Amino acid sequence: MEQLEIKGGHALKGSVRISGAKNAALPMLAATLLAQGMFRLRDVPSLEDVNTFIRLLEELGFTFDAGEDNQLAIDSSGLSSHEAPYELVRMMRASVLVLGPLVARLGKARVALPGGCAIGARPIDFHLKGLELMGAKLTLKEGYVDARARRLSGARIYFDIPSVTATENLMMAACLANGKTVLENAAREPEVVALGQMLQEMGANIRGLGTETVVIEGVRELKPVDWKIIPDRIEAGTYLMAVGAAGGQLILENVVPSHLEAIIGKLREAGLSIDVLDETTVKVRKRGRLKSVDVKTLPYPGFPTDLQAQIMVLMANAGGLSVITETIFENRFMHVAELRRLGADIRVEGRSAIVRGVPSLTGAPVMATDLRASACLVLAGLAAKGKTTVAGLNHLNRGYERMDEKLREAGARIRYVTA
Repeated sequence: MEQLEIKGGHALKGSVRISGAKNAALPMLAATLLAQGMFRLRDVPSLEDVNTFIRLLEELGFTFDAGEDNQLAIDSSGLSSHEAPYELVRMMRASVLVLGPLVARLGKARVALPGGCAIGARPIDFHLKGLELMGAKLTLKEGYVDARARRLSGARIYFDIPSVTATENLMMAACLANGKTVLENAAREPEVVALGQMLQEMGANIRGLGTETVVIEGVRELKPVDWKIIPDRIEAGTYLMAVGAAGGQLILENVVPSHLEAIIGKLREAGLSIDVLDETTVKVRKRGRLKSVDVKTLPYPGFPTDLQAQIMVLMANAGGLSVITETIFENRFMHVAELRRLGADIRVEGRSAIVRGVPSLTGAPVMATDLRASACLVLAGLAAKGKTTVAGLNHLNRGYERMDEKLREAGARIRYVTA
């Protein structure tokens, strides 16, 4: 079993290029189901989740050609199946994103109920209710969702809470539906907006991207496009916090600063120096011990749940007491026990973690429990005195491209070892 070995106490220096966003790449891959022909996606991150989604589309009849510089040519003309098998869907929840496009394009879909990180229930009720309102006949049997519709019809769909994947799934389905679909209380994340912009380039009629109300007028057909994936704001936030953990300074390239406003604001409040150098570059520096700040995760444009674990590392080593409240997922404090192994003083009360900063963390063997928790433990290893080994790296490789290499090039003492 491979583990990451980290020797803490080495400040970071240099630059890191942020990869394309995993959470934008996956729905964009799903969107290729909506049109026949040759697509080209650029800045596709080389990640396990992306590879799993590619294998899923190959099962449906697609062919792929990987080029240089993370380019991917996608031929969707061979679409010959409407079934997404359990063997692939169980590996990640985002696989459910093929449901809407398959029903819209083929009039039928059979998709296994999804898996993914064990951070909460995350049911797909919103997806199913939305498709039913659009006229799909749904059957749940033997762990599969079977959906059928001669042609979907436009509908008014209200989300009780903003759901990123449900907004994306139903927005894609609505593009080929008959009539107008209105998505109310829709998710506003940059990845949702980027998907909508790609669909517009494909010929979709979409209004209201980035607002709580998205309106889609269905069209008869869409066309393939050449499209660049937006930078990963969660990866960018993780490297900003890596400087908070290890010290030093980094220049982050290929970022969208406007996507990071809540993150940058909170980290500046904690004492990091962050300068926006231009529209794609940010510089971060640490000078002295960080201050404790309270954090509450919220849907975009609030502080993202996908960075809750990472900022907890900074607060565990900061001066003072902080309260970190998780409002998105009910089971996203599994990393707390591992941080305690490193000497963190953290107490969980319901949906809040009370973190009392300690002078220093101390290296120890730890185990990652989910994707973002794995990144949190890497950051903790950078901050801790001595050696930390992180196991459970299948989670890390799902969402961070070459994290060990990027950190090593920036001066971290980090390497893969075999346990």
